[in-house]
Amino acid sequence: MTSSAISRSRFGLLGLAFLCSGAAGLIYQVAWQRLLFANFGVDLISVCIIVSTFMLGLGLGALAGGWLGDRFPAATLKFFVLCEMVIGLFGLVSPFLIRALGSWLSDASFAVSGLANFLLMLIPTFFMGATLPVLIAHLVRVWHNVGSATGHLYALNTLGAMLGCSLTAFWLFHFIELDQTIYLAAAINFSVAGVVGFSFRAEGK
Repeated sequence: MTSSAISRSRFGLLGLAFLCSGAAGLIYQVAWQRLLFANFGVDLISVCIIVSTFMLGLGLGALAGGWLGDRFPAATLKFFVLCEMVIGLFGLVSPFLIRALGSWLSDASFAVSGLANFLLMLIPTFFMGATLPVLIAHLVRVWHNVGSATGHLYALNTLGAMLGCSLTAFWLFHFIELDQTIYLAAAINFSVAGVVGFSFRAEGK
């Protein structure tokens, strides 16, 4: 197999993995929003908490992922697999954590409760944000074109996010329960980590 064919095969695998990762991220966002409704009610505040947490977490994670990608370029796929595993593990326990935090802080002030939920949601969103720069760092080693790597990965991740959001709102919530929806997203994360991790080991990189 030629080096160009290997590069295309590698990109196809990573592109599909990142598309699925984006879908899982929006499944989480929609489902976690529903869980936060129980803590804050169905209002603008609960929406602001989850959206602002996603934006801050993604931004901080992107900074950290970029730093790691620059300093440890040979380990970028390991970082990606680790991020997916952490996101999946958090997803598995998130229904319990969000409900337990809401119950524990039921008598707390709105500011305290809001801050606690905000900080809790920063954990998974931070690791979500780190996935893009570490994958870009990996692909740049193959393509030597940061613009092309960034554009392709961002487009696929955005497409996955759109699919995940649509799938959750128009299909998943009609056929499975809220917790099961979250567990499905976690299964996607674990599957992405497993496929990319296996490929990483097989290539001996």
